[in-house]
Amino acid sequence: MSVLVTQQAPDFTAAAVLANGTIVDDFQLSSLKGKKIMVFFYPLDFTFVCPSEILAHHHRVAQFAEKGVEVVGISVDSQFTHNAWRNTAPADGGLGAIDFPLVADTDHSIMQAYGIVHPAGIALRASFLIDEEFTVRHQVVNDLPLGRNVDEMLRMVDALDFHTTHGEVCPAGWNKGDEGMKDTPEGVAEYLAKNADDL
Repeated sequence: MSVLVTQQAPDFTAAAVLANGTIVDDFQLSSLKGKKIMVFFYPLDFTFVCPSEILAHHHRVAQFAEKGVEVVGISVDSQFTHNAWRNTAPADGGLGAIDFPLVADTDHSIMQAYGIVHPAGIALRASFLIDEEFTVRHQVVNDLPLGRNVDEMLRMVDALDFHTTHGEVCPAGWNKGDEGMKDTPEGVAEYLAKNADDL
């Protein structure tokens, strides 16, 4: 396990099924540099928690897009298995068409580079928020039975945007529209004087 926050995101080129259903052999993560990117790993296609997470990301693609974020999913399955899963209806245990690429990490090199290999040889449930400079700013890693909260990643995007725009830091439980905190002793005291009991 490794913490990639503050480091450059490991780049990769791999086969993928794009959002429009096209299969390509050379999807490159760094082709998205200059935008924010949310990369998430999941264990396997045609399993149990995974489709719920992928559909949760799919249902929020427009919200990510509004915030300037590209979404990319990755597992160890082949691009052909990804495609078959996309061509299976949710009512039959599939995904249907989804609005972001699914990358095929068939040689396991991507999950190794991101440091999120499960002992069973598949990826943990890991998400990485990468900024426009290709720096990892947030990561969360769950064990296999624990599904992610995609809305928390949207909150992290808002927090990153707030910090980038205003230079202030985001205290516990911060949501878009809340006040931030100046990262000085005076700023902390001012914030806590008003908000300590509500934390």
